[in-house]
Amino acid sequence: MLNMSSPSELKSPCVTRNGMVKLPPSQPNGLGSASITKGTPAAKNRLCQSSSVPSILPPPPSSLPYHHHHHLDGPGLPHPASSLLDMEPGKPLVGLKPSLRQLPPLTLPKPLLLERQLVLDEKLLNRLLWYFTTAEKCVLAQVCKTWRKVLYQPKFWEGVTPILHAKELYTLLPSGEKEFVSLQAFALRGFQSFCLVGVSDLDICEFIDNYPLSKKGVRSVSLKRSTITDAGLEVMLEQMQGLMHLELSGCNDFTEAGLWSSLNARLTSLSVSDCINVADDAIAAISQLLPNLSELSLQAYHVTDTAMAYFTAKQGYTTHTLRLHSCWEITNHGVVNMVHSLPNLTALSLSGCSKITDDGVELVAENLRKLRSLDLSWCPRITDMALEYIACDLHKLEELVLDRCVRITDTGLGYLSTMSSLRSLYLRWCCQELEELELTNCPGATAELFKYYSQHLPHCMVIE
Repeated sequence: MLNMSSPSELKSPCVTRNGMVKLPPSQPNGLGSASITKGTPAAKNRLCQSSSVPSILPPPPSSLPYHHHHHLDGPGLPHPASSLLDMEPGKPLVGLKPSLRQLPPLTLPKPLLLERQLVLDEKLLNRLLWYFTTAEKCVLAQVCKTWRKVLYQPKFWEGVTPILHAKELYTLLPSGEKEFVSLQAFALRGFQSFCLVGVSDLDICEFIDNYPLSKKGVRSVSLKRSTITDAGLEVMLEQMQGLMHLELSGCNDFTEAGLWSSLNARLTSLSVSDCINVADDAIAAISQLLPNLSELSLQAYHVTDTAMAYFTAKQGYTTHTLRLHSCWEITNHGVVNMVHSLPNLTALSLSGCSKITDDGVELVAENLRKLRSLDLSWCPRITDMALEYIACDLHKLEELVLDRCVRITDTGLGYLSTMSSLRSLYLRWCCQELEELELTNCPGATAELFKYYSQHLPHCMVIE
């Protein structure tokens, strides 16, 4: 056995020239010492019979990035160089032997081998891949099977909600029929929440049947601009036994009767917005069928003060967050019903409830002492007096939103300055009449902040 790892041993006695082969004079070929030149008939006959003779010899191993070790098997082999071609007298030229055509696997140098081991080390990847965003993880999962295996662990996708549009749920077969897409990749990552856009009753049923975790593993579903009906809503809430958070936005095909027939007591969070069939009776269904409700978000233009009296004593203990967005028909009377039914609220939003006045805010401040977040944005009847009630009674308040409250002046902000618990204050588009703003002893106030105030509050004196 000969080890052909030396450059001198790989040098062939045959050198190609213009597609022809020149033989050394010491080797018999049936033509004596004459060389085979272009145009010789004997040369043409011999060359045509050997189509596997390489026109360019491979470079020596020293110039290759990886090292090959070729071993030729068989006893009594001639000189390594002469083994490249079969040059027996009276026989035509033949190509390389089969043992040379099949090269052994590549052997990586130690530095490259160590690097390869590092990039495929699952323990290292489990720590490294935490530092990437969700979008970056989606790209990195396509690098190789090992990275995909590591990244497809549920721990890397906690809190992520895939958004699936109806047109993306099907693939078109050659026959013209539609087939529901495979959701196995989502199941491997353990997604517990989904946002479905533009889906119908049939799409929801297909999703339940094709997603392995739909029955007990899905905790949250958001349906936006969908054509779900009462029947589809009933099937979804019946089949998805683990569902606890439901959002319905822009779904105009279900009715209040559908809510009565489908709502399940396991729901703890419900959000309904831009659904034209939602009115007071929908609030009655929610209050009666969802005793464990902790968070309710409602944007309904036809909800009145009567609906606020439907909440039962059970919701009074469990409900901590109530968001009423653009409920134009709710007045201070509705606030009275609400504060007595839900005394344990910690977050309240009356954004866009344009009929709420300072008296309504006084009721909130006197009865909801546990509030930590209050949103009064787009309430044009709120004045500085409401801010005085807030500053006097809501000692745990940490966030206050007053966007578009155009009647607020620097006097009202003076009341808020006494609130030691307040951490976030939003005054967007409401301080056109602000005359003086003092930021003395505010270490977080930067030069950029003062420059911003000087540009957007040109008539206000900012005291540093």
